[in-house]
Amino acid sequence: MPSPVVANGAALLPSVAGAMPSRTVVVLDAIKHAILTGQMRPGQSLVETDLARMLGVSKTPVREALKTLAGAGLVTMSPYKGATVRTVDDELVRSVYDLRLLLEPEAVRRAVTGAGTRAVPRNGSGTPAGGWDAARDALRRAEQATDRADRSRANRGFHRALYLGCGNALLIRVLDDLRDQTALVSAAAWQHAPTWQAEAAEHDAILHAASAGNADAASVLLTAHIQSFLARNFPSLADTGADAGDTGDTHAS
Repeated sequence: MPSPVVANGAALLPSVAGAMPSRTVVVLDAIKHAILTGQMRPGQSLVETDLARMLGVSKTPVREALKTLAGAGLVTMSPYKGATVRTVDDELVRSVYDLRLLLEPEAVRRAVTGAGTRAVPRNGSGTPAGGWDAARDALRRAEQATDRADRSRANRGFHRALYLGCGNALLIRVLDDLRDQTALVSAAAWQHAPTWQAEAAEHDAILHAASAGNADAASVLLTAHIQSFLARNFPSLADTGADAGDTGDTHAS
């Protein structure tokens, strides 16, 4: 198995990673990068001693990283089988995308409606973490990405920049908690059919509507974007997603 060590792996769980020892953060980033690039495949065993040897660390940071990844939904832990990369099955896709369809289009609609009246959230460096400029920057990073993990990270950053200004901290937290599992689903789908070019065009349309202040159009386009991802990559679930969208339940890549 190729070494999962990553030179530039930013964590998708910054609030959790910030409380960890630096060595655990490095191990967490390396394993996550390997999962999201397909070096570690769904169902693959994650043996602490093997990972520790590959990464040049003791088993302690590996064990802590695996616990964090299990909490993020990327790894499953079993008292009999140990840790394995989570398998992407219909139940996972349906659960994650149903919840996104219910919440994310409404969050974006509220963010567009409140644009200019709320403070733009900022990250640790002081640059805007949300808003249309941050979304444009995420699209540029996605276009320049050199692997699936970087593209997935930029993709998640784009969606977060859109909903971050919704004005509801709990709603933001719920959507943030879905990001790693969404990235896992996207990575599995892109292994079989890289559809990010179609998704990039849809992102452009959503951002155009949002930056123009058209909240309803941005929400509708986001719903269609999520459902089209399902139709392209998980056609057996697409009908369910379409029905949910008709009733206001909303799905995204």
